[in-house]
Amino acid sequence: MPHSVPSPIQRGPRRRGWQRTAALVAGAVTTAGALIAIGAPAATATTSPQVVPAGSDWAVSLGDSYISGEAGRWAGNSDDSGQTDALGSTAYYDAGSGESIPGCHRSKSAEISFGTIQSANLACSGAETATSAYSSGNDFKPGLDFYDDGAGHIGQALALQTFASTHKVKMVAVSIGGNDFNFGSIVQSCVTDFLTSPTWFKNYCNDDSSVTANFTSTNISAVTTRISNALRNVNTALANDGYTASDYTMVVQTYPSPLPAGSGIRYSESGFTRQSTGGCGFWNNDASWAGSSALPNINSAVRSATTQSALPNVKIVDVSGLFNGRRLCENGVHLLSETSLASWRSAGAVDASEWIEQIRTVSTVLGPYYVQESLHPNYWGQLALRSCLRQAYNEGTVRGGSCTRSANGLSSAGEPVVTLG
Repeated sequence: MPHSVPSPIQRGPRRRGWQRTAALVAGAVTTAGALIAIGAPAATATTSPQVVPAGSDWAVSLGDSYISGEAGRWAGNSDDSGQTDALGSTAYYDAGSGESIPGCHRSKSAEISFGTIQSANLACSGAETATSAYSSGNDFKPGLDFYDDGAGHIGQALALQTFASTHKVKMVAVSIGGNDFNFGSIVQSCVTDFLTSPTWFKNYCNDDSSVTANFTSTNISAVTTRISNALRNVNTALANDGYTASDYTMVVQTYPSPLPAGSGIRYSESGFTRQSTGGCGFWNNDASWAGSSALPNINSAVRSATTQSALPNVKIVDVSGLFNGRRLCENGVHLLSETSLASWRSAGAVDASEWIEQIRTVSTVLGPYYVQESLHPNYWGQLALRSCLRQAYNEGTVRGGSCTRSANGLSSAGEPVVTLG
């Protein structure tokens, strides 16, 4: 039975101690490390057994931050981190006392842990379709390929092949392509332009050459092909283990909308409150462009790549509208510290809170937060995606569809109520 949602009691504005000047832009939002994409080595003959392993079924996730569980520690946004800390400092530990790959942020709330069957999270925050070379001080980011440097760094397709040789994989969930469109640098450009131009002479990011270059027909076509090849690598990895198309299903996810259109943002464009308090430093025009142009272009590429791959066992799960009504800075939701609710555990917190993590900059990230968590589904968002994926698994008869928020409150599983239709 879904919990009822009490009306939040608004408190007076609270300062977060962030600078309210253009100095906020110093070190604006970025991804973890400057990486150089490299070509994936071709798949070689495998020594793994050419037969599907016996035993119980497994689900595996591959791809980037939108499926690894990035930002899954935080159940909403607040002036007080303790008010929204759902998982604690070990939120991203997937290997005992740490991360198996630093910076991948495979959180304990990640959607692949939907519980119907056993699961493994091989995704990595910051991943692109191809593995990236890295230098000292930068994290390794495995792509959906067969990269192997002989020193323990391998691509996600090779990791899947290794895993599936001893585990019976029934479903592979994939989210990939956003970083090939330079998601992080686009957000950085938008926040920078917001913080460094006045209200009376706005500088928009959507016409910056560094941004528009990502959405030319030529680049969209190139990224579509890279996504398609990545999906084929998943198929190759399992084929190398003796799997056929009838043995498993690949579920490919689109990307959710993290921001409302400009008219739906509850903070004024004037001053720096939109970023310093709300953590959503976009001009209205750029926020509207992100939802009406950038996101549809990215999701169209994902859909086209799925078709281009020509794989017979792929289902698409559309989550583009899943967070509508619960997005960052959207009218109708709040910082939890601006309500009468004590913490994320309070009845009604799920519906009073944003399901997207605030945008943070290198110069303003405070305490336990990471810059790379910015603009990702938080704890509530991860659990909504988890419910969606469980419904897609459908007791082994995997299906696609579109996931939407269908009711207030929490389900009997303690997750936001969503429906895959």
